[in-house]
Amino acid sequence: MNHKKDWWRYAVFYQVYPRSFQDSNGDGVGDLRGIIERLPYLRSLGVDALWLSPIFPSPMADFGYDISDYTGIDPLFGTMDEFDALAFAAHHSGLRVILDLVPNHTSDQHPWFVESRASRDNPKRDWYIWRDGKPEGGPPNNWLSEFGGCAWQHDEATGQYYYHAFLAQQPDLNWRNPAVRAAIYDMMRFWLGKGVDGFRVDVIWHLIKDAEFRDNPANPHFVEGRPPHEKILTQYSTDQPEVHGVIAEMRRVIDEFDDRVLIGEVYLPLHRLVAYYGNNLSGAQIPFNFLLLSTPWNARSIEKTVADYESALPAGAWPNWVLGNHDRPRVASRVGKEQARVAAMLLLTLRGTPTLYYGDEIGMHQVAIAPDQVRDPFEKNVPGIGVGRDGCRTPMQWDATPGAGFSTAKPWLPLADDYRHENVANLDADIGSILSLYKALIALRKKFPQLVTGAYQPVAARGDILLYRREGEGGAVVIALNLGPEPVSVASGSIGFGREIVLSTFLDREGEKIQGALDLRGNEGVILGGSAQAG
Repeated sequence: MNHKKDWWRYAVFYQVYPRSFQDSNGDGVGDLRGIIERLPYLRSLGVDALWLSPIFPSPMADFGYDISDYTGIDPLFGTMDEFDALAFAAHHSGLRVILDLVPNHTSDQHPWFVESRASRDNPKRDWYIWRDGKPEGGPPNNWLSEFGGCAWQHDEATGQYYYHAFLAQQPDLNWRNPAVRAAIYDMMRFWLGKGVDGFRVDVIWHLIKDAEFRDNPANPHFVEGRPPHEKILTQYSTDQPEVHGVIAEMRRVIDEFDDRVLIGEVYLPLHRLVAYYGNNLSGAQIPFNFLLLSTPWNARSIEKTVADYESALPAGAWPNWVLGNHDRPRVASRVGKEQARVAAMLLLTLRGTPTLYYGDEIGMHQVAIAPDQVRDPFEKNVPGIGVGRDGCRTPMQWDATPGAGFSTAKPWLPLADDYRHENVANLDADIGSILSLYKALIALRKKFPQLVTGAYQPVAARGDILLYRREGEGGAVVIALNLGPEPVSVASGSIGFGREIVLSTFLDREGEKIQGALDLRGNEGVILGGSAQAG
């Protein structure tokens, strides 16, 4: 295991959605023992850190993002002994373990909330956000839930409303209360003391709300057919200035332990995203950069996105890139099967820490979920406009057996219809597969330090070509990506003379020397090495 203090700068992260990775006990739901069984696969893939979506006790209204006990393991996933066994086995095989921290809200069944709603004078009343309704009746303000409807739930027993940014079963904690902060920090220390290597903090930009609870302004750019919560701008319900003080406190908890990392989930415009690095980098080491999830998939848009991000980074801040996660449609469906390989090369050659989402390395696509099979509460609350997240959470496709090697029972979500062909066993045996490409790309990051620590230098290009250099120890490596379906030629002056192809996304040109122009097939990307001189 890499023991460098800043190991996360050199690491490739891999997100596991535990419900869908590997079922070991035949109940159709993935579990911790299943993840242990699949650690050899993760080692063979070459990743360095494992991020687990929530595994804590939960009523599962939002599949674990509604936590009823922050220091336990949900029996659906296993036991604390099995978690300890997973952490030990992962560390023994050189993998770091990152847990999902959900501090913005709890389950409504968490003992804290049970106490809080018991009476207005309960000692934990102020642990959550309770407000009187408007004098004329109705909720305290116009804030909306991200999962549809009003964000205020009226409590008949005490006559007040509580705030929930997501489901009514997910009441928001009051992060202005020092006791809440202390309790969450103690929970973090519990897991860090067990050897957990860090946390990915859920909706970190939501933690602090406006002290005056002012109405949010209307969104003048709202388009019908979009999620209804977008009708208002979250000016007062998210991203408040005081949140950065809270995150700095979290970071200080992390820094009480050696070699740990704090990752923040942040969906904000670029200039607000980079603020989450904190003053003098005292915030999250990795505020997730989701720009590639929404950037139009063409060379010039991506080129501008990367340039804007690189220039917006605070001095000394470390970049990161993401192509997929449990909330967004699969990359292979967003950009197409052919471009999924180019996307892989982009992710693993840009400057910064890459995070892979389970199954993307085998080209898993977004699965269409029939109405009677929908499990996602977002889709149930706001049906028919395409917000459902079930399609990117389907079971991992391990082999061609009836349960795809994931389970011997009916899985909790349906399998993709192509799993008999598109699975780990088949793709691992195919030296030209997308899985073989991911393995080769990850291995190259270890072989060429420029791909990890080298500077990012864009090279002028036109049309469908995206061209950049990674300059560092050992010289420059050039990456040339064809974002279009037609063959193109790149002039030698752009790439330098005397270069050699180190890797093609088609895995069939290694060692090819480029004497003049570089010819790329449609949907092909290449990495060029060699001691070239600029033309």
